[in-house]
Amino acid sequence: MVARAGCKGKAAVALLLVLLAPAAGLAMETRELAVETRQGPLTYFIEVARTPSERSQGLMYREELARDHGMLFDFGQPQHVSFWMKNTPLPLDLLFADAEGVIVRIHAQAEPFSETLIPSGQPVRYVLEIIGGSAAERGIRTGDRLTLGN
Repeated sequence: MVARAGCKGKAAVALLLVLLAPAAGLAMETRELAVETRQGPLTYFIEVARTPSERSQGLMYREELARDHGMLFDFGQPQHVSFWMKNTPLPLDLLFADAEGVIVRIHAQAEPFSETLIPSGQPVRYVLEIIGGSAAERGIRTGDRLTLGN
């Protein structure tokens, strides 16, 4: 942590909050999401990354992720996107979905800390990150659909 001489009151608090925000993680909207599979729905509890800063932070620095938790990246409209695993210690499955929530591509077991780009391959609106290997384990395949709960 960096201390600044001469900071008083609100300025000191603001500086402290700016310095601690990355370490504490930003509070994101949490929702329930269903993955409609051929075997039936699977429920996930997800954080929704909507803003550029939330999307750039993603699941970096997380050392744990429950099997039924994840992060949904919502880009607002379909577009080509790429991800990497920089500063991400967990292996992740990336589920790329179109504007209707249909999974169009799955990148399984993304390598922790890798800076290799993982492209969507086509325009997508959503990307769901879940713990690596769980898509295959839970029977999630392309053509399945993501549905956000209330």
